[in-house]
Amino acid sequence: MGLLHSLKARMGKRHRCYRLSVKQLAGLMTLCAASFIAPVTLKAQDEGTRKLWDTAFINPGSKRTSPRKAAKRSYRVATPNVPTAGVNGETVVGVTLWRLRRASSTDSGERLIVHEGADTADWLPERISTNARLAQGDRLRISVEAARIGYLYVVDREQYADGSFSEPYLIFPTTRTLGGNNHVTMGKIIELPAREDRPPYFTVRRSRPDQVAEVLSVLVSPSTLEGIEITDKAQKLSEAQVSTWERSWGARGLLELEKGVGNAWTKEEKEAGSGVARVLKSDAPGPQAIYYQPNTKSSEPILVKVRLRYGYSAKR
Repeated sequence: MGLLHSLKARMGKRHRCYRLSVKQLAGLMTLCAASFIAPVTLKAQDEGTRKLWDTAFINPGSKRTSPRKAAKRSYRVATPNVPTAGVNGETVVGVTLWRLRRASSTDSGERLIVHEGADTADWLPERISTNARLAQGDRLRISVEAARIGYLYVVDREQYADGSFSEPYLIFPTTRTLGGNNHVTMGKIIELPAREDRPPYFTVRRSRPDQVAEVLSVLVSPSTLEGIEITDKAQKLSEAQVSTWERSWGARGLLELEKGVGNAWTKEEKEAGSGVARVLKSDAPGPQAIYYQPNTKSSEPILVKVRLRYGYSAKR
């Protein structure tokens, strides 16, 4: 039953392993595949206000960037066919993919402590590009950040070599993760899997030989979605329902953080993803990817597709 089955079971049972489908990789990579790169620099923000977007941040590249500006977070436009004008800053969604590796004594960055039987292991989460290929056996975590108060929903589907998809399942929220709390706000990070899940990572593994990717549809809505009841299990959704969401609320634009790949998990990010009342400030690391759709209203949900694509078998 493969990765989708694994995700459904694992999002409902903490003690079992999480697995991600290839499709999620593919989508992420497809979104970033554009070769055009336009420098984008976020303006300075109020210390106490976390913003992911500023409509005045675009630098056309024709002017020299001052040393002060160069120190600010810089994003590149990965989808040049999608304009960055007319974007409502409250509707964008930030996503960061983290690949885990064994931590060494010389590594900087925050560790993720994982209990493996009687032993305890330290893993170091590192950012990976939306262009990255995942190897089977990779351990992966996903963090999502909204730019407004709302509610987060994550739908999973597998994608196969012939272009077809598996049935969609709502894998978040469930009462097994964060007690079913899918509320989001500015500066707060939602981590999947949750840190208290066992194990607190997905293991990348194909569900069947012709699986090429797995697609995560990440939806942030200003209000709860009608007809969705939070239970202790992943819920099967109708294809028609998910297709309607995608047509109505789908985002096509993507920015990716320059010089972010390979950076380790920071203390600020760790605290903002914990259960304590900590949020990221404007000077904290930005998400690796920012998804957007021009002319979306604050009253409308936004849905972004994160495609995860398989590479080769892991050699570790």
